[in-house]
Order: sequence, then C-alpha cells, then structure tokens
Amino acid sequence: MASVAHNLNMDDWLQSRAKQMRREPVHYERRLWGLLRDRRLAGLKFRRQMVIGRYIVDFVCLRHRLIVEADGPQHDDQIEDAERDAWLREQGFWVLRFPNGMIGNQREAVLSAIVAATEERLTRD
Repeated sequence: MASVAHNLNMDDWLQSRAKQMRREPVHYERRLWGLLRDRRLAGLKFRRQMVIGRYIVDFVCLRHRLIVEADGPQHDDQIEDAERDAWLREQGFWVLRFPNGMIGNQREAVLSAIVAATEERLTRD
C-alpha cells in the first residue's frame, strides 16, 4: 500500500512541478513555445511541460507522438537523457533535442526539423 501512496505523491509532485514550469519557463523554452503554440507551426498542436510517466517533457505533439526538448545546461547528464529518451521511445514517442543556441540562432532549422519529423511519422505510421 505504501507503494501506491508513494506513486500518488510522485504523480502529484510531477503535476505541480509541470504547472510551475509552465508559469516560469526558461528563456529558450519561452522562445520555442512562442513558435509552437496555438498551432502556429504547420497547424500542429503542441502541449508544453506535460507529464509522461515519470518525466516532464518540454513540448509534445500527441497526434504525432513527437517530443521536442530545449536542451540547456541542465541537460549536461547525457546518460540520464539517453535513459529518459529510451523510455519515451519504448512508449512510442520520438524525441527531438535542440540545444538552446540552436533555438536562438537557427530558428528556421529547428522548425524545419520538427515539421520534417511529423511528416516522417505520417509516412511510417
């Protein structure tokens, strides 16, 4: 029974943390959200700071099961990111990661890669 209570507490904590992250986005996440929100990119609907399993993903397009991550200095642990991405792939998601510098300096390349990934998903599904 303690395991169930622990999971509920963890779920509550994740939901609360995601809500806080939506209220206080970091700079590059805010910039990317400005490009993705309200179906601005090719009519794709994205959600931000969504809980999937035990993770909070930056942006997700559920229709295409595509996760977009803005990678800042908090993503220095590549092993943890690889484990996280592997788990998300096992759940049927694709994960695209973009360094903050790319979001800031190569916006069109980032957006093109996102659109290309959704088109590739359509041809494979």
